[in-house]
Amino acid sequence: MDFDLTEEQEAIRKTAREFAEKEIRPVVSEYDQKEEFPWPIVKKLAELGFLGMIIPEKYGGTDAGNVALALTIMEVSRVCASTGVTLSVHNSLLSNPLLKFGTEEQKKKYLPKLASGEWIGAYALTESTAGSDAAALKTTAVKKGDRYVLNGSKVWITNAGVGEVIITFAVTDKEARRGHNITAFIFEKNFKGFNVGTHEKKLGIRAANTVELSYDDLEIPEENLLGEYNEGFKIAMDTLDGGRIGIASQACGILMGCLEESVKYAKERKQFGKPIAAFQPIQWMIAEMAMELDAAKLLTLRAAHLKDLGVRHTIEASMAKLFSSTACNKAANNAVQIFGGYGYTKEYPVERFYRDAKITELYEGTSEIQNIVISRAFLRD
Repeated sequence: MDFDLTEEQEAIRKTAREFAEKEIRPVVSEYDQKEEFPWPIVKKLAELGFLGMIIPEKYGGTDAGNVALALTIMEVSRVCASTGVTLSVHNSLLSNPLLKFGTEEQKKKYLPKLASGEWIGAYALTESTAGSDAAALKTTAVKKGDRYVLNGSKVWITNAGVGEVIITFAVTDKEARRGHNITAFIFEKNFKGFNVGTHEKKLGIRAANTVELSYDDLEIPEENLLGEYNEGFKIAMDTLDGGRIGIASQACGILMGCLEESVKYAKERKQFGKPIAAFQPIQWMIAEMAMELDAAKLLTLRAAHLKDLGVRHTIEASMAKLFSSTACNKAANNAVQIFGGYGYTKEYPVERFYRDAKITELYEGTSEIQNIVISRAFLRD
């Protein structure tokens, strides 16, 4: 069993780390405090090819693969989790299903613009009454001539306020069984009937764009149906497998940041005449962070590797997401504890890590949902 990265993967990881240090770290606090989407950073990420990492070269992407994408999200999230989730959604939740389920015409139309960063993408599934229960959608789509007309709303949609193209889901057959009555669609922001609503004021990932959407007779051409009619729920669940790897990567990145900042501070901060790194409680917290970071990264990269192989990875993605997000939140809590009162101020990044960490246990399926997914695999007859 080989755990080494390829030369290409290692080069990508180093590039992402250097970029995060040079371009993101100096401005991350400003974007967080202003709750402003970091357009200059995103445009530079596009120039490096980080917005087309799983898109084949023939569509303008780099085809670097899911392991490379996971490594990139980790290194970026180590400095800015908001930018990390922007990368994750654009690559995993928008480009991936287009590549896997789209027609050749759809791929040629959308993937080059997504790979170049000309367009940012979003994925709109969640509704106010359909979060963990994704099959309980209320948004409807009715066929009228050569187009579908959608009515309904979506909540907590990342990138949708800045995005040009969105994949969404609606009930197309009220008589069909639950989970067999939903269809996926692709639409553009200038389509008639689409409106962006409230920009959410969030605890963490404040520089990520998170909005409500409303569809008021939103007209989508028939050729923009994604995949098969009434097969949208399967597409949504398949896509979330990749999305969970992205959020596991984001959690690993936050954990990396917590560990690095805690080690640095513990060596510098003195109490009772010695660095606090000399005290056993601090040593134990750092040891736990280091151990759980290694485990989280291994779980996450395993899931990404299986995705690259085209092997089913639902359970592995859920394990990676659950473990990484839990470890990330524990590390963020301990990092603030190590910093003491300073950790509760905006003077140090652990305060932001603490706020950013929580969301990793909530989106792309809560921790409770991950436990259900994992346990079902072992309890199924």
